[in-house]
Amino acid sequence: MEKETKMRQPRAPHFWEAIVSFLGLIAVMSIGIIIFGVDPHIPMFIGVIIAALISLRLGYKWEAIEEMMVTGISRAMQAILILTIVGMMVGVWLLSGTIPTMIYYGLKLLSPSVFLVASVLICSITSLATGTSWGTMGTMGLALMGIAAGLGMPIGPTAGAILSGSYFGDKLSPLSDTTNLAPAMAGTDVFTHVKYMIKATLVAYVIALAFFGIYGFMHAASNNVDTSQVSELINGLQATYNINPILLLPPLVVILAIALKVPAIPGITLGVIVGAVLAPIFQSNVAIFDHDTLELLHHGASFGDILVVARNGFTCNSGLKALDDLLTTGGLMSMASSILMTIIAMMFGGIMEGTRQLEVIINKITKYVKSGPGLIAATEATCIASNVVMPEQYISILVPGRMYAGAYRKAGFHPKSLSNALESAGTVTSCLVPWNTCGMYIAATLGVTAGTYLPWAVFNYAMPVVTLLMAFIGITITKMTPEEQAKADAGELV
Repeated sequence: MEKETKMRQPRAPHFWEAIVSFLGLIAVMSIGIIIFGVDPHIPMFIGVIIAALISLRLGYKWEAIEEMMVTGISRAMQAILILTIVGMMVGVWLLSGTIPTMIYYGLKLLSPSVFLVASVLICSITSLATGTSWGTMGTMGLALMGIAAGLGMPIGPTAGAILSGSYFGDKLSPLSDTTNLAPAMAGTDVFTHVKYMIKATLVAYVIALAFFGIYGFMHAASNNVDTSQVSELINGLQATYNINPILLLPPLVVILAIALKVPAIPGITLGVIVGAVLAPIFQSNVAIFDHDTLELLHHGASFGDILVVARNGFTCNSGLKALDDLLTTGGLMSMASSILMTIIAMMFGGIMEGTRQLEVIINKITKYVKSGPGLIAATEATCIASNVVMPEQYISILVPGRMYAGAYRKAGFHPKSLSNALESAGTVTSCLVPWNTCGMYIAATLGVTAGTYLPWAVFNYAMPVVTLLMAFIGITITKMTPEEQAKADAGELV
């Protein structure tokens, strides 16, 4: 009986078994997306099947595997809820005139030559103040994408500038959840962590600013920028909407709420409510069209229209194609694809973490790591792998943080070296993975696929490279003093 019970116990995965799950996912995703050009949902689900089959081979019962998938999905539940509410928010803000007003004033104030640098700075300030890259992209980023269309700026560099600014602020803001999570996993405090991150982060930020400054100036000077559409869009916005500075209140409410540490979900919901209140007040003449037939239903925003656009999105039919394409979007249903992708991706992530398959791969890697820069490189590689295999930003900090804390302590390196590496790779590379929750959010919110913005996310690429290079000269890897070592060994924050 004892022998039979022992045989039923799941075993640790072999290295080759973990690699099969890992490379199986990458192979299926690559074939599906690159060769056949399909959406990533079904290839990701095939990856789930591969991971589940390996788990059955390891001796796990189906009930346990199913529980792992549910646990994985639960970890992304906050992201799913935010996606849901942001979809409603976009629809309501289009109906109320909030997004058109943001675009209108942006077209009035910004010029093509400074637009990209201005986008980086605007998103940086917003993200620093609020501590959220998602909130920044869903408010300022959304408006900047519309302004870019009016100025004739290319969509890829615009999204890259928005991402660079949003993640810079998210990374350094003490209000950011990832900025608090990384030091908690490493064993240090948030202010030590932020102070230690500044040097490498500013270097990467300056690289991004210089790139977008030079590119923006050259693009504007090359006469490829068509500004003739600006006046046309401004006139179209004035003819379609009642433009009023008061309509900037909803995004200001969201930014203020998050800055005051109101949780993200109620903070964004406040923005939806304020937009819904303003809609019937300011848009009494806006044309309301049937979402499917484009037949004019009536003029003026009613409570029923608010409910409809929150679900189905707003339909603009101004007669100006560029404006209609820009403002026909939003709604809960526009987020359905992203939400479903998040669920499937987290099913895979739950299995990989629950069966310790990723851990086996990492342990194989760290076996050969001896130096400080090598430890930084291994940490960053693990964070990036986590963003690919267990595609949720928080997991890319939680799992490597738990795994490497002991290794840093044993080698005598300060926990702030680990927390910096976690943020330099885990936080900023999440958006580079199309099926990561961050990549899906960006695609759904900004309307830009990862393939379009990937080459232009300069800050996100530069950050892990700068951190690794600076480790070789001792800036991003630091030894503990004997007193700090004693505190770390005692389990105290250093």
